[in-house]
Parts: sequence; C-alpha cells; structure tokens
Amino acid sequence: MSRAEQDLLSRAALAVFRLNGQFLSAAEELANPAGLTAARWQVLGAVLREPLPVAGIARAMGITRQSVQRIADLLVAQGLAEYAPNPAHRRAKLVAPTAAGRAAIERIGPAHAVLAARLAAALGVEDFAETVRVLERLSVALDDVQVAE
Repeated sequence: MSRAEQDLLSRAALAVFRLNGQFLSAAEELANPAGLTAARWQVLGAVLREPLPVAGIARAMGITRQSVQRIADLLVAQGLAEYAPNPAHRRAKLVAPTAAGRAAIERIGPAHAVLAARLAAALGVEDFAETVRVLERLSVALDDVQVAE
C-alpha cells in the first residue's frame, strides 16, 4: 500500500467517523420530539417495510445483535414494537412495529423532510445523490475487501 493510499483510507475513515457523529446528533434531535432515541428510531426504521429477526436488523444496520436485542426489548416494553412468530425459524422471533411505533416514526417525518431539503439545497440534488452512491459503494467495497482477507 502506498503512502497516498494510506492517507486516503485515513481521510475516508475520519470523514465517516465525523459524519457518524453528525448523523447521530441530528437523529437524536429529530427523534426526541417523537419520544424516541436515535437508536430506537434506527431499529424501528429497519422493520417498517417488513418484520425482521434481531440478527437481520443487526446485519442491515451494521451493529451488534446484542445491542439490537436490548433496543428491541425496550421498544416492545414501550408498546412501539412487538415480537411475532417467524415461519423461517421458531426461536428467532420477528420484530415488527406496532401502530404506536409507526405513529412515532411518522411524527419524525416533517422535521426529517426539512433536514433533507436543507441538505439537498446545500449540496444540490445531483451532488447529494452522487454522495449517497459513493458512500454506498464505499460500504460495499469495505465489506468485500474485509471478507477477502
């Protein structure tokens, strides 16, 4: 690996670490009025389209199964999610949002739309879309090179 390649990796990592902090801070601000934390929003958001087992949520979100289990249990205790039978695996229940969970997510929508519009205005819609594509490519590439090792 050349020094230039190492520098690019370091700069990418530092930029993503900073972005992670910025996104977590923004997510906390957006989620708080709905009675959620960023972590609870993240887990609920992962199951809005279809119920998933805890391990599936963890894989999709890039976080540990144990932390998803803890958050899912809290969401269930709050009545924002429920465990449902999993036809593919008896022991790995599916996490599904309740009507109250969906309503909490919907309360985030207007502020989320404002932030999205502000970012699109700051970057331009095309550059914003390209940024997302590049970040997604970087994530896939990192998975690929780590698996190949």
